[in-house]
Amino acid sequence: MSEPDRRRRRRLVIGLTLTTLLLLLAGLAAGSEGWSLAGLVQTWNGADGWLIVGQIRAPRTLGAWLTGALLGLAGAVAQGLFRNPLADPYLLGSASGASVGVVLVLAASAQSGHAISLATADAIARIGLVSAAFAGALLGVLLTLTLARGAQQTTRLLLAGVVVGVVLSAVSDLVTSAAPEALRGRQAFLLGSTGFLGWSSCVALALGLALTVPPSWRLARTLDALTLGTDTAHSLGLALPRIRLLLVTALALATGLAVSQAGLIAFVGLVAPHLVRRFAPATHGFTLVASAATGGSLLLMADVLARTLIAPREVPVGVLTALLGGGYLIWLLHRRRVA
Repeated sequence: MSEPDRRRRRRLVIGLTLTTLLLLLAGLAAGSEGWSLAGLVQTWNGADGWLIVGQIRAPRTLGAWLTGALLGLAGAVAQGLFRNPLADPYLLGSASGASVGVVLVLAASAQSGHAISLATADAIARIGLVSAAFAGALLGVLLTLTLARGAQQTTRLLLAGVVVGVVLSAVSDLVTSAAPEALRGRQAFLLGSTGFLGWSSCVALALGLALTVPPSWRLARTLDALTLGTDTAHSLGLALPRIRLLLVTALALATGLAVSQAGLIAFVGLVAPHLVRRFAPATHGFTLVASAATGGSLLLMADVLARTLIAPREVPVGVLTALLGGGYLIWLLHRRRVA
């Protein structure tokens, strides 16, 4: 590794560390009246300081970073696995599967809600939505793997993911047509939200990150070999079918957890690896970890903006990530065309 490359990586690590710390502080200071450090001190010293900061803002802030980190990691794995810079975490049908799970729970809750109290219905719906979204995301990936007959061929896997995504989206539309009460909840899920993240969500997201980062980092050399072509990777003695299946499993777990806790967050998993490769091109080992940190910073920044732009109202965080991420990609395409 050359000295300029080391300096670029060092600057990126320092920049991500400082950005994360500043955004964590901004997340704690972002309230219903906008962003204010003085307001954070006043809130903390108030009678409900621990409740507001410690039980609402802190878990939401940390949860937003963890969710973005999972999406950033999943995006880097997907782009390396498919050797496609436009690949994102939702390519294998996880998003459509999660949407179907959420719609089914919402429809069932709407049909049975009259038989139980409102508070109980809300609690059941919240727990059920998280579980159903996670199960639906994994089911979508399993259907993709089944249709593609495993993970041996990435092209077939990619096409199977597209087909499964279209079919499951149609199923979701069919359910909402039969149960219109589920339409609003589905719309909220598709827009993404970090407002429901609590400490239990943070524990689940952190556990997911701990389970997906080490194996992904360990298999990073396989992704490096795949950049040279499948034949070259085979010639190096790599068991590509098994390794691809492990990478798809890590991708599905990271995406399923992120989607189940925060809904569909657009562009974070796509843009984070692009930013890392732009500022510090490196092997996949560094890119995977740096993409996770970049994804966490991107989503946390969007979450702070969502809470403060039109406070006390909130902008759906998925809308902001789509605008920011889409704007970045448009600028990048325009810059390359001019060059």
